[in-house]
Amino acid sequence: MPTHLYTPPVEHPDLEATDPGLLAAVARGQARLTPEQGLELLTRAPLHTLGRWADARCRAIHGHHLRTYVIDRNINYTNVCTARCTFCAFRRDLGDHDAYTLEPQQIYDKIAELVSIGGTQILMQGGMNPELPLDWYLDLLRGIKERFPAIHVHAFSPPEMIEFVEFFKPPGATLEDKIRWVLIRLQDAGMDSLPGGGGEIFAPPVRRKIGLGKCDHQAWLTTMYVAHSLGMFTSASMMFGHIEGYADRIHHMWEVRKWQDRALRDFGIPRPLELEPADAGDDELSRRYPASLRTHQQAGGHYTAFIAWPFQRENTPLGNLKEWGTVEGDFEKYGTAFPGDVVARLDGTGRKQDHPEFGRRLRMSGAVDYLRVQATSRLFLDNIYSMGSSWVTMGPHIGQLGLMFGANDMGSVMMEENVVSAAGTTYCLDEAVLCRLVRDAGFIPAQRDNYYDVISIKQGPEAPDLRVTNWAAHRIGKLYCQTGSKAALTIEASAD
Repeated sequence: MPTHLYTPPVEHPDLEATDPGLLAAVARGQARLTPEQGLELLTRAPLHTLGRWADARCRAIHGHHLRTYVIDRNINYTNVCTARCTFCAFRRDLGDHDAYTLEPQQIYDKIAELVSIGGTQILMQGGMNPELPLDWYLDLLRGIKERFPAIHVHAFSPPEMIEFVEFFKPPGATLEDKIRWVLIRLQDAGMDSLPGGGGEIFAPPVRRKIGLGKCDHQAWLTTMYVAHSLGMFTSASMMFGHIEGYADRIHHMWEVRKWQDRALRDFGIPRPLELEPADAGDDELSRRYPASLRTHQQAGGHYTAFIAWPFQRENTPLGNLKEWGTVEGDFEKYGTAFPGDVVARLDGTGRKQDHPEFGRRLRMSGAVDYLRVQATSRLFLDNIYSMGSSWVTMGPHIGQLGLMFGANDMGSVMMEENVVSAAGTTYCLDEAVLCRLVRDAGFIPAQRDNYYDVISIKQGPEAPDLRVTNWAAHRIGKLYCQTGSKAALTIEASAD
């Protein structure tokens, strides 16, 4: 039964999106943006206005001091995949010379390396490999929990779950029943939570173009709802900056928000948090956060976080498309409006035939566009606790700037990443550098777990960044990425 009766904030559709009173109420959690207002903020609000109010909303939820990260490892157990997503540079077909499936012992070895540096979770995802039976997954999960009982297993994704239904043929009258049958067995074997991978863009015209063979958005959202009904906490994601229109981005957020409302109504909401006062000093913080701050004390699950990142084009079929306006005659034939914007609708009912060049032109996302999305998502998703900054795709300093545009979390101190780096983007940071980025942004870094509960506050002379006396030597000596089969103490990326 729900622990609290959930009532979402009230919408005020008659107000302008940039109305200061509306935005102040949104920042306090007392008002909710309509999709039309969200689109207005995303596309037309001054950047400093977006940043100011997104930061105010973040501080209302998370306080003025702590900003978090997690130490985990991304284990891609196979790159064999039945889907043919045009944005992916990682997938392989069965029989390809570089196709692989890791042996269980290889996975155990990777986790042992993570444990040795104080890691708390693994993000385990792969391609959708039809050769692997259900028992392969169950035996692997049991083996991980037997050897590493304290490691949180954040595993698979909704598209993988839908393919599991296809591969394993579970009983059930509905898709929801079949997903539940599979998830219960994985959960019993040791799976702790479900990542938000495969979200991409929900709008059907876009999803059908870029995610060939991947589940539609209704199946994605249904999978997450089933996970929530089983008490799992999940994340939601969005990959933007390709063929989609701006309204598609808001539609995507709107779907997440609506299904989060449903989960909170059906399964209960967290107990109210007592955040630290604005003037809390270091001693006060030590008293308030002696060990762990529990943020999710309830029976049912929900989305704990939303992470959005821009499409990375290198080595991908989608990346071969021309950018809009770079082909001679684009504007003369079709006008200046981007094809994705012509097709996009806030309710997701756009039709690909509304523009002849839809799906044939890109509109890539830069730093300003990324920050606009970061800030808009923080203001629009009033029922999502945490917002992750995507320094992985945008670089460390834009990721750091994301902490001033609504993000409260810097993502993963990670030993390994293969998917984003396959598309040509690889930034490497260690824990000390990540802590310094947080501290230089004006916050105190804190290590958290998968539930966004604080494990330790990195303050005082033993903090990873405060122990460094020579940053030039530290970068040369510590920053190196995975080579061969063994990873060093490195972080690269997260699809948390």
